[in-house]
Amino acid sequence: MPKGDTQTMTEPTKQIRVLIVDDEERFREATRVMLERRGFQVTAVGDGAQAVDAVRANGFDAVVLDIKMPRMDGHAALAEIRSLRPGLPVIMLTGHGTPQSMITSLQGGVFDFLNKPCELDLLTRTIRAAAERGGKPVSELEPLVHHVMVPLSSFSSIRRDRSVSDAVGVLLSAFSQPGTPTVAESMHRSMLVMDEGNNVVGLLSMSEILSGLQPAYMRARIDTPIQSSLHLTPPRYRGLFTIMARDLHRIKVEDLMSDAPPTIDANATLMHAVNIMQDTGIRRYLVLDLGKPVGVIREHDLFFELSRILKIRGA
Repeated sequence: MPKGDTQTMTEPTKQIRVLIVDDEERFREATRVMLERRGFQVTAVGDGAQAVDAVRANGFDAVVLDIKMPRMDGHAALAEIRSLRPGLPVIMLTGHGTPQSMITSLQGGVFDFLNKPCELDLLTRTIRAAAERGGKPVSELEPLVHHVMVPLSSFSSIRRDRSVSDAVGVLLSAFSQPGTPTVAESMHRSMLVMDEGNNVVGLLSMSEILSGLQPAYMRARIDTPIQSSLHLTPPRYRGLFTIMARDLHRIKVEDLMSDAPPTIDANATLMHAVNIMQDTGIRRYLVLDLGKPVGVIREHDLFFELSRILKIRGA
């Protein structure tokens, strides 16, 4: 049964015609009553075959369709409904859904998914959104990589033959630019390294700049164990930071930079971006459009998009 029906007065709303399809009679009838209280015109049926007949005979604005039902399940009913009314938005109720089931429904053009039992407010918002958008499915509404990436022009960059002291100045300047603090900080902790042809050839991060302060033998101990007797004791470190900082103009950016990030296509899906980041452990990818770099997508950007979706749905 949908949760959260504490409203006693009917909300003013456009008369949206909704078909509820669920084999659980209590859920079906309770949902019908509560949606009618919210101002919807509701028809309720108990299986997929009845749903197809109802769609054939009536002009609904949206369908709320359970997946697991006798006679004709939700997937089969979805296919029939799409053949009869290609633009009719269908919202799937998935109390029994699996990842493969969701993929099958996405491929079939489902508008959105809701888990059973669902909050009534969420259900009504989703139905209204479906009716207002004309049934465009979530697979078409969801942004692609190029929609959520940071454009290349927003990143700091530096030529690989410049000095590390120049790079420090570039990053410092970037931090002084206006913008959301969290976003700005995540963007400006590293910069793109360009070659003479303005191609991205590497990244230079704050961590790599700080590594330039370490004498060669200190950097070597990261990769090669050395005798503890060669380590400087803490009192003898004092002053070394200043001395090494003054010498950063002698070190080239290309001496400290890391490799250029791997690439991803601008029209790739966000789930593809999640998958490759999780599989490789690499948290940023260079975005290519027709082979040309146009931006960078980072773990941060996917997280911000996740936050946006949750906020819209009231989660």
